[in-house]
Amino acid sequence: MIQAVQQHKVNERDKQQRISLKTIILKREIRSLIFAFCLLPFAFCVGLAQQGPFRNPAKTPLPADSIPPSLKDIGIEQKLDSQLPLNLSFRDEQGKTVRLSDYFGKKPVVLALVYYTCPMLCNQILNGLTGSLKTLTFNVGDEFEVVTVSFDPKEAFETAAAKKQSYLERYDRKGEARQQAEAGWHFLTGDEASIKALTEAAGFNYRWDEETQQYIHGSGIMVVTPQGKLSRYLYGIDYAPIDLKLSLVEASEGKIGSPVDQILLFCYHYDPVTGKYGPVIMNIIRLIGIATFAGIALLVFIFRRRRAARERKFA
Repeated sequence: MIQAVQQHKVNERDKQQRISLKTIILKREIRSLIFAFCLLPFAFCVGLAQQGPFRNPAKTPLPADSIPPSLKDIGIEQKLDSQLPLNLSFRDEQGKTVRLSDYFGKKPVVLALVYYTCPMLCNQILNGLTGSLKTLTFNVGDEFEVVTVSFDPKEAFETAAAKKQSYLERYDRKGEARQQAEAGWHFLTGDEASIKALTEAAGFNYRWDEETQQYIHGSGIMVVTPQGKLSRYLYGIDYAPIDLKLSLVEASEGKIGSPVDQILLFCYHYDPVTGKYGPVIMNIIRLIGIATFAGIALLVFIFRRRRAARERKFA
């Protein structure tokens, strides 16, 4: 009898030691996880520091003598928040007279100013735009419209129609999405007065060059609000899908896009100098801080539940 009691005491002592050992191990794991979470903001800041100082391109402009004289009056002047003249008349790809306002009112609009017989640059602009559009989860004609306008008053609507079919094929949507794209991507031509009024309002400067028999112009696209106000400019011939998507979400005032897109807008802001979206460091650090706090709170909650379960089990 005495041996049985002693053995029971030994078993109870061993059990308590095992429980204590498990508790110590669990506490160490919790401390390690908490320490790792706390290091996240520090590691992020170190990574940023290793990238070197951030430079503002606006503070290092190109020397005036590095720009060829023939290009000094050419380019795209940003006129953010300026109103486009929506009462202007153009011709659509079927030769029908339309007003610019026909394509505004409900959805944001991507505006591309090109000319359809351009031998090189305009095709590159439309190729870059189409490549970016293809990767978006948004569909032309559904969440937004695309308006392509020729700034060559001599071009006919038949040329616009052929260009539209070419880029609809390149866009490569099927079924209902194809029908939406046909109804939502517009290729316009117009007279010189309407073209001049639109390009001046958009800050798009170009000129006919007699020597090359071509138009000299800049490259880029604009994103416009449903009310016709210039919201964003994206430069060049290659438009990052994330830049185009965030531009459309902002121009729509949050009416299109997902909650994730809204979080991205919190972390990335538009830089009018580069025409791209870049990270807002303090906002990212705030999000990391919130995530760290939430992670620690979750770990504490899990630890307390496990401890309470053990206490009930051995009570």
